[in-house]
Amino acid sequence: MALRYKTPYTKNMEKSNIQKAVFGGGCFWCLEAVFQRVKGVQKVISGYAGGNIEKPTYEEVSSGETGHAEVVQLEFDPAIVSYEQLLDVFWHLHDPTTLNRQGNDVGTQYRSMIIYMNAEQKAAAELSRDELERQKVYKNPIVTEIVPFTDFYEAESYHQNYYNNNKNAPYCRIIIDPKVRKLLQSYSTMVT
Repeated sequence: MALRYKTPYTKNMEKSNIQKAVFGGGCFWCLEAVFQRVKGVQKVISGYAGGNIEKPTYEEVSSGETGHAEVVQLEFDPAIVSYEQLLDVFWHLHDPTTLNRQGNDVGTQYRSMIIYMNAEQKAAAELSRDELERQKVYKNPIVTEIVPFTDFYEAESYHQNYYNNNKNAPYCRIIIDPKVRKLLQSYSTMVT
């Protein structure tokens, strides 16, 4: 699938080093399953970010009182997949117009967010959001937070690689499978 926007980030970024990106867009199991299938993404870790306590547990984050969101941290090779391509996948495989909600997952822990690592990622994220708004890709305004990286806490081990280990679980079949199918269909040249 062709990118819907261009940013100066791709032209200027270093192509030889592994980089990190952090995204939140509902349940981290969904984002993990999607990004694990993108060429150039070498590692995906489910975790928590954006809150106000250190080393939160799933139960604490699920309470909605820690300020944390479920997120994934990616390690990617920009020589294979650019940050703007990752943004494109992010924007189109969740609903960035619903505040604190993705489907039946409701609460601040499911908010849509891009956590940028540097000024280039911030510029790319803001430009891509603004371009999607300009093109009116979504009926409603985008509510995705674009915030600087401050912390990331790895989720418990049973959350890691969840979809691949639990493909027959109802949540995986009903919620995650359609997202993976959409990735395979819409981004066929980008998937492994």
